[in-house]
Amino acid sequence: MTAPGKPSTAEELRGVGLRVTAARVALLDTVREGDHLGVEAIAAGVRDRVGHISLQAVYEALHALTAAGLLRRIEPPGSPARFEGRVGDNHHHLVCRSCGTVADVDCAVGHAPCLTASDNRGFSVDEAEVIYWGLCPACSSTPDDHL
Repeated sequence: MTAPGKPSTAEELRGVGLRVTAARVALLDTVREGDHLGVEAIAAGVRDRVGHISLQAVYEALHALTAAGLLRRIEPPGSPARFEGRVGDNHHHLVCRSCGTVADVDCAVGHAPCLTASDNRGFSVDEAEVIYWGLCPACSSTPDDHL
């Protein structure tokens, strides 16, 4: 049951013109309940919910849901693709150099200052992707063997 006014996952899929399947509903719910999950973790979550699904089917569904704007794909350099359900806002990511943990962070200050490029070279900029790199709290408190 969904909160009043909030569409169900099936309604969201229909709303973007996608066919509603148990696998797509399970995948969307898995990503939204997870934390910047990779494809293998998403596949495992979907299998826990609906049984067998091929990795190829997971990739195809992720592509469709991302193209429809229901999911966001992020690819920090040196890391496999990860997916999140937070879409449609101007948020960025913190990535731990040691363990690879990814966390959301809202735009730095004010109203999207990072959308103003110093020289847009004629582009009409509508989105900026910023990744802040450092060490997460857990890795910051461990000995310097990660350097």
